[in-house]
Amino acid sequence: MSDMRDEVFEPIEVGAGENVKQRAMGHLERAFEDAETDGLPVDAVAHAALFAAIATLVECFGEECVANLIGELPEKIASGGYTVNRTLQ
Repeated sequence: MSDMRDEVFEPIEVGAGENVKQRAMGHLERAFEDAETDGLPVDAVAHAALFAAIATLVECFGEECVANLIGELPEKIASGGYTVNRTLQ
């Protein structure tokens, strides 16, 4: 099983410069916009994207490694790690 780097799973930071994660996020944002334009509910698209992402990670890194990652998500979500429009104080 391969080791996953934490940075792969950190949210994209605005202004961090052009990099692979930012380019990938741009592709996903366009896919979401296209799906919404086609009348698909954004929450259905998000669920499908999440399933596809997890399935891909399992294929790349294995079940145990991805299960550990998923186990860390509640804390990251609760601490605002995935809140896009938030005010830092």
